[in-house]
Amino acid sequence: MIVTDRLPAFLVTVYVLILIPGPSVLFVVSRGVALGRRAALATVIGNTSGLALQLLLVCIGLGPLLASSDAIFTVLKWIGATYLIVLGVQTLRRHGRLAGGLGHGAPAPRSTARIVREGFTVGATNPKGVIIFTAVLPQFIDPARGHTTLQLASLGAICVLVAILSDATWALAAGSAREWLGRSPRRLARLSTGGAVALIALGAGLALTGRSR
Repeated sequence: MIVTDRLPAFLVTVYVLILIPGPSVLFVVSRGVALGRRAALATVIGNTSGLALQLLLVCIGLGPLLASSDAIFTVLKWIGATYLIVLGVQTLRRHGRLAGGLGHGAPAPRSTARIVREGFTVGATNPKGVIIFTAVLPQFIDPARGHTTLQLASLGAICVLVAILSDATWALAAGSAREWLGRSPRRLARLSTGGAVALIALGAGLALTGRSR
């Protein structure tokens, strides 16, 4: 059940929020550049699954708790930040092997299940999703029409759909860029290092970001 007269404003708001690159988008792009289009799309699947989990938790009543508890929000933020930093460090440590693989145009070997799990962890611990579901979506719900949980779930499902379409576009673009850059192993190696540094910086920035009221 969706309040149709608020749908256009909702779509514009959600699209703008999702379009702004955050941890999920930057993570998808880094996977696409480092591991290829298939890995980037697998990351999108995991990422979206993590976002869907956040929506489920909000719909079953944990949304207000996540929104009001600074402790839970901080723990969630630190888990995501630490995970991004660890992945960045791992990428730097694999720099030599990755450069060799990129030079031959073949992605570094990594199971799809592992890539999906990594994407899920980043998506599930992304504070941006918590903010959207607990602070933005409720503004477009009309309590007078009842079924507020159903309204929230419907709007959240649209948000997840927009996210997966947006992230998939980023994934395909990053994968294509990787194939184009594959003609220059040295350039790819530098780009891989830059991506690893970006993940570490993203994690550090996420950890240091305060919670706005």
